[in-house]
Amino acid sequence: MMINKREFLVRAQLEDKTLEAWIHEEWLAPAESVGEMTFSDADVARVQLIRDLKNDLGVNDEGVGVILNLVDQVHGLRRVLTELLKSVHDRA
Repeated sequence: MMINKREFLVRAQLEDKTLEAWIHEEWLAPAESVGEMTFSDADVARVQLIRDLKNDLGVNDEGVGVILNLVDQVHGLRRVLTELLKSVHDRA
């Protein structure tokens, strides 16, 4: 389910200024629908991950970017492996 920017800010408990900074850092990549930014539940979860990294673990901004990149790579690899396993299973 996609939500608009206003609802996202409320659900994620995020200030507009912080959202803009995180989009600029490419930590968040909202979709666009009818000229308006939209966000998913995964984006809300990503905000919580960023908060945990920064506040609970003391990771600096550069480190957050590296960690998010690695998390994205892992998710991408999991998706590819799932598709590969399905393809192998379908051929068997």
